[in-house]
Amino acid sequence: MTFLLDEIALATARLAEAGVPSPRTDAEEIAAFVHGVRRGELHTVRDADFDALFWEGVARREAREPLQHITGHAYFRYLELSVGPGVFVPRPETEVMAGWAIETLREMDVTAPLVVDLGTGSGAIALSIAQEVALAEVHAVEVDPAAYTWAKRNISEHGQGRTHLHPEDLAEALPELNGKVDLVISNPPYIPPGAIPRDPEVRHYDPSRALYGSGDDGLGEVRAVERTARRLLRPGGWVAVEHADEQGRAVYLTFPEDNGWRDVRLRQDLTRRDRFVTARLGQD
Repeated sequence: MTFLLDEIALATARLAEAGVPSPRTDAEEIAAFVHGVRRGELHTVRDADFDALFWEGVARREAREPLQHITGHAYFRYLELSVGPGVFVPRPETEVMAGWAIETLREMDVTAPLVVDLGTGSGAIALSIAQEVALAEVHAVEVDPAAYTWAKRNISEHGQGRTHLHPEDLAEALPELNGKVDLVISNPPYIPPGAIPRDPEVRHYDPSRALYGSGDDGLGEVRAVERTARRLLRPGGWVAVEHADEQGRAVYLTFPEDNGWRDVRLRQDLTRRDRFVTARLGQD
């Protein structure tokens, strides 16, 4: 047992007492970040090379600052993204929706699919699609200046020249693409005003503009996504929009057949909670 591994064990106990959901993983991630090694290489750090900045990072995590703010990066599917104050930290449940979109695009009989990500935040969804769908052309929309800066940074690093960022509101975005888009995807703000997120990391650190939707039910932006998708999509194109687990039925009903929507489905995340709705724009 090395000195660093002993310190990680102590840090794990501190983080567990503070209510951190994954204390051992977080302690190891902080240690790896501070010492410039992978988690699997922590045992190789010599006692003489121990950096006391480890305990500074542990104290920040103990105060429930997001791990991703401490390390400066977040993992999403096959990407390592830069994140920090001012941008929503991408969550594993959103990876399920991104995965659905990637599989749907691969199954389309389209050589170079055209995709729009409304409210891109860090760029996680847009960049995953660009990385995993050959020849996809992805347009990412983000109106918030702070989030836009993070998305620009990530797109510069991972965009492969096929991801284009637009500083536009999702309700009015990209009129030049009306009727041309194969898939629209969005993780918009949807928490009702006045609701208090359970996790301190969300409550105190994620930007409120990315969390709280408009309207009494918080679904104002979801309804805007429906209108924008209806405008942007070609006949037969698809839309996917994320929501809170208790909002599934309300979001499902946001895509009525009278507006041209077909094959509307409520889909679950890895915990089998309702997480996103998909729909296809009819061809009739």
